[in-house]
Amino acid sequence: MMRFIDEVKIEIRAGHGGAGCVSFRREKFIPKGGPDGGDGGRGGHVIFVASERKNTLQELYLRKRLIAKNGQPGMGSNRHGKNAPDVVVEVPVGTLVKDEKGHVLKDLSRPGERYIAARGGNGGLGNAHFATSTNRAPRYAQPGQEGESGIRVLELKLMADVGLAGLPNAGKSTLLSRISNARPKIADYPFTTLRPKLGQVFMPDGDGFVVADIPGLIEGAHEGKGLGSRFLRHLERTAFILHLVDASCFEGKTISEQIREIERELQGYGPVVAEKPRWLVLNKIDAIDRQALEQAFSEASGRGLPVYAISAATGEGVDTLLRDVHEALQAMRGAGREVDAR
Repeated sequence: MMRFIDEVKIEIRAGHGGAGCVSFRREKFIPKGGPDGGDGGRGGHVIFVASERKNTLQELYLRKRLIAKNGQPGMGSNRHGKNAPDVVVEVPVGTLVKDEKGHVLKDLSRPGERYIAARGGNGGLGNAHFATSTNRAPRYAQPGQEGESGIRVLELKLMADVGLAGLPNAGKSTLLSRISNARPKIADYPFTTLRPKLGQVFMPDGDGFVVADIPGLIEGAHEGKGLGSRFLRHLERTAFILHLVDASCFEGKTISEQIREIERELQGYGPVVAEKPRWLVLNKIDAIDRQALEQAFSEASGRGLPVYAISAATGEGVDTLLRDVHEALQAMRGAGREVDAR
């Protein structure tokens, strides 16, 4: 079973360059042939490539090391050593490559983007390069250069336009399955979703957007409780957040209590997430009467945020929500604003 791995530490080691060759031309009837030592080949690079075919860092989690081969040494008769093959590894779009101290070296945020994480050493020059009018028989060549090496930390942040946030059982997975091609596991107990999921929403005009379902957050999530800090990082690239609230208050928490609990976690994680535009979505309105809905709507509206009322189970209000989300994303693009926070 494929595991969702979104952070790995891995050793990388590029190949060394091959040594140049010291050689002299030796042929019958040519007693004083000149130097003909060839150059060494380049060591292999270690390269990461952003690919839409990958959605987890599990492959690197299992490998632990990426080691490229050394270039071949040069040979006589001006024959150059072969360059070593590069080690090319596909990683999900949205992968950050960092050094051990946490400095970002590369953000692989676009499909097909490549990053040479460790460069192979250049091959040494053979003695044929060092022949001069005063030194016609050089007896030295260059050694190959060492390849780069070190520890790299890869961190995945999902690339999505919209993030779904809310307490466990707010109905995020049900909404994602209704509006997109994603089919997350859905059940009536907390923490049904154990890893973030992406879904592509298609609009009638042929356009669309990507939605990420972030697993149910709990109190203390920003401090790492329930892996919350790892899940919250996936909201960093979204344009805005749809904050789902259980309008039926099935768990015994009021509308205000549910909203405040998630707000505390967003603020605790940091301004990158806390200051994103956020819409409140009152879900499960099929489970309450009109009077209770009006009360819930009034309670949510007091926070100064856009409020929508939907039923992910029956589809009521969902089309209006999607239309407005799509229009908001188009407006952001039209204003020249990046939809994903890079």
